[in-house]
Amino acid sequence: MKTIFNTSLFVIATATFVLAISSCNNTNSNTMTATATVSTQPFGTVDGKAITEYTLKNAAGMQVGLINYGGALTKIITQAKDSSFGDVITGFKTINGFTQAGNPYFGALIGRYANRIAKGTYNIDGVVYHAALNNNGQSLHGGLKGFDKVVWDAKVLPGDSSIQLNYVSKDGEEGYPGNLSVQVVYTLTSKNSLSIEYKATTDKTTVINLTNHAYFNLSAGKSATIQDHVLQIHANEYTPVNDVLIPTGEILKVQGTAFDFNQPKRIGNDLDKVPGGYDHNWILTKAPGLQEVANVYDPSSGRMVSVATTEPGLQFYSGNFLDGTLTDTKNDTKYILHGALTLETQHYPDAPNQPSFPSTLLKPGEVYQQTTVYTFSIK
Repeated sequence: MKTIFNTSLFVIATATFVLAISSCNNTNSNTMTATATVSTQPFGTVDGKAITEYTLKNAAGMQVGLINYGGALTKIITQAKDSSFGDVITGFKTINGFTQAGNPYFGALIGRYANRIAKGTYNIDGVVYHAALNNNGQSLHGGLKGFDKVVWDAKVLPGDSSIQLNYVSKDGEEGYPGNLSVQVVYTLTSKNSLSIEYKATTDKTTVINLTNHAYFNLSAGKSATIQDHVLQIHANEYTPVNDVLIPTGEILKVQGTAFDFNQPKRIGNDLDKVPGGYDHNWILTKAPGLQEVANVYDPSSGRMVSVATTEPGLQFYSGNFLDGTLTDTKNDTKYILHGALTLETQHYPDAPNQPSFPSTLLKPGEVYQQTTVYTFSIK
């Protein structure tokens, strides 16, 4: 896997990693010692399987929590401009929150196909497949029991603050062909970045589109909505959708519309101009490889998160279906309309039925691989 620190000596004792970094200036040597830790705690059971919460912490005090149920992020604690720390993602206190009906994929890994497939139907090599329907007659985020609702195998990786999750999706699961072996590695770096690396292989041609569904409110709960957050997306085009949020197949320019975020813009400025709110795929303006594609800034706290990805699309969702009814939430928070936002790096929605969109086919012998990095800073 990717080495986060270039020059280091790692001493691993249980789940604690001590990093000694040496730097040289001519003949003089200065040594700085920092500590990165991984801790674990029980988080309940699902289907008789133990659920564990893993908490990564770097030397700067940033923390990332995740569980092996759905590979879901449980917390991201970062510093504000007043030096206080706060949790900038939505979530739940216990496993009961994550398993409740209506959990809108808080922090979860999404698959086998993130976003929507029209009527759950698609064709591979002349064979018609039917993915499970779970959203207005469409298939959304993998179906009735997508990757967000399964228990992943998890282990702490040596050498840095990384957790590896593995899951094998069986042939026919939720209507998808092929046995799909998936590996996801979460890494918290010394630079306050959360890296998510995805890999997958299949024994039969299938479709795949993986992402993470973290909901951000960079005020750490001090602002009830994200309307005052300032968003920038490097994209000149987007894919419009119909009334059930399936792409029409058109590709439209963002210039002069509510969808233009090429210059940083307060989210609430044009929110009421978009029926139902933002829940669309932006076609990213980027070269191949890992590149920054978006950033969000909260003026009240000074927190900023930038998003870099290898993926061609970004789904910006403005929390249009949050209505304050979720239970077992952290601090008993009422997550209300537009209370948080998602920035889901992805291939395009309904790509299996849209020949002009980048292909989401994965064939035997090929490796699906993508990386997304969320970097937190203070402005």
